[in-house]
Amino acid sequence: MFEEAGLKRPNLAAERRKWPRLPIAIPVFVRSRDEKGKEILEFATALNISAGGALVAVRRSLPLSTQVLLEIPSAPLAVANSLPKAARNLRARTLRVTHADGYHLVGLKFSRPLVGPPASDTSRLRKGASAL
Repeated sequence: MFEEAGLKRPNLAAERRKWPRLPIAIPVFVRSRDEKGKEILEFATALNISAGGALVAVRRSLPLSTQVLLEIPSAPLAVANSLPKAARNLRARTLRVTHADGYHLVGLKFSRPLVGPPASDTSRLRKGASAL
């Protein structure tokens, strides 16, 4: 149907996401524990990030449902009330792991979203409750 009309087939995986992913590379530290309980610390790269999760390239494979802490390194800032609050430590768990060119691409879901629900979700709720 889509091909006959000259349209591209919709990407169903993209439509399921609550928040759009930003395709930016961010250096991060990934903290976790191995199966023996020993702490793991790895320097990695977040390849994309959203309010709900991230895709991270790591050298060591992480099992599914592993709890991790992403630490975003940053220069120290003097405490100032005028600066916006920004998260530097993000708790997450692994949802999927794929392998590519010597790296493991780990899909993470944050324990708590970085922001509230997307505007489209709240507007949809308001429209449904409208008398018009």
